[in-house]
Amino acid sequence: MAATKSAPASPSPVTAAQAVALLKAQASPTHREGLTRFGIPNDHALGVSMSAIQAIGKHIGRQHALADPLWDTGIYEAQSLVAFVADPTKLTAAQMDRWCKEFDNWAICDTLCFHLFDRSPHAWAMVKRWSSRRNEFERRTAFALLASLAVHDKRASDADFEASLALIESAAGDERNFVKKGVSWALRAIGHRNAALYRQALALGKQLAASEDAAERWVGKDTLRDLNRPLVQKRHGKKTKAA
Repeated sequence: MAATKSAPASPSPVTAAQAVALLKAQASPTHREGLTRFGIPNDHALGVSMSAIQAIGKHIGRQHALADPLWDTGIYEAQSLVAFVADPTKLTAAQMDRWCKEFDNWAICDTLCFHLFDRSPHAWAMVKRWSSRRNEFERRTAFALLASLAVHDKRASDADFEASLALIESAAGDERNFVKKGVSWALRAIGHRNAALYRQALALGKQLAASEDAAERWVGKDTLRDLNRPLVQKRHGKKTKAA
């Protein structure tokens, strides 16, 4: 299970309105216009860089009472800020599920997975739950979260990740762009975890790369490009040799 130690809250409680005001002070019209180039809708965005959002989050600290009010603003940056002010030990499965259902782009999905959801005691259960969802971003969330757990959850056993390979194999045929990229990310991240998991991720990557299904082939080849890099092979004790 991922570590769930939370950062101390700011001595002074902050309201959602105050947090949004801090975001607005860092807003840039140029940055807002540029979001669409990365596939992020800017209809409800202010134009605040991720580094500025993280700095504001660090200033505020973990104040879980802010999470729902910030999310309910509908502002992209305020929702992103939730990842840095919500307390993962106080997250409920219902909160996680509600927010997941409202994800409308890869960036908000990945930000919450990589900086918040993967610290929650509910993380592994949500991976399994979301992996079968029909909505593109909900299903992506399962695999973005799995990838984040592979990076951050130092307490998880190899068996946890071995079991998740079946979820990856099942979703690899989903041709939707953000799902297949999330599936590949999860498989690659598992392969980076240690030598034993590297071998299993590599084997699944080879299997998928040889598939007649176009989406599965894409996931397999994308995985092999990463796992067959000399630096990765060296790290896991494998001689450099293309698969």
